[in-house]
Amino acid sequence: MANDWKDRLGMVYSTNSDFRYEYGNGEEEETLPPQQQDLRVMLDRKRRKGKPVTLITGFKGTLDDLKALAKLLKTKCGAGGSAKDGEIIVQGDFCNKVIGILKDQGYKVKRSGG
Repeated sequence: MANDWKDRLGMVYSTNSDFRYEYGNGEEEETLPPQQQDLRVMLDRKRRKGKPVTLITGFKGTLDDLKALAKLLKTKCGAGGSAKDGEIIVQGDFCNKVIGILKDQGYKVKRSGG
């Protein structure tokens, strides 16, 4: 590896002569089929200056599959949003619409929050 220093994530120097850097080749967990997913949909206004967002949590799977599901939801709702850390955020109050879309895709969905 010619440029392995780029993969060390901030490790500059170690005084341990036996030190070996372990690269984070963390395996992403495999995406469960929709019938085994247990998703929660809630309306959230916290830390967003009072603007409502629809928050979908509980997704188990790879980041690519999470982003694909987020893109589907954002497209069907005609809104923006993001997908990271196992959560999907759709800008606006689309809880009922998102629940309907997810059920049509075969996911187990529950509404949570107020």
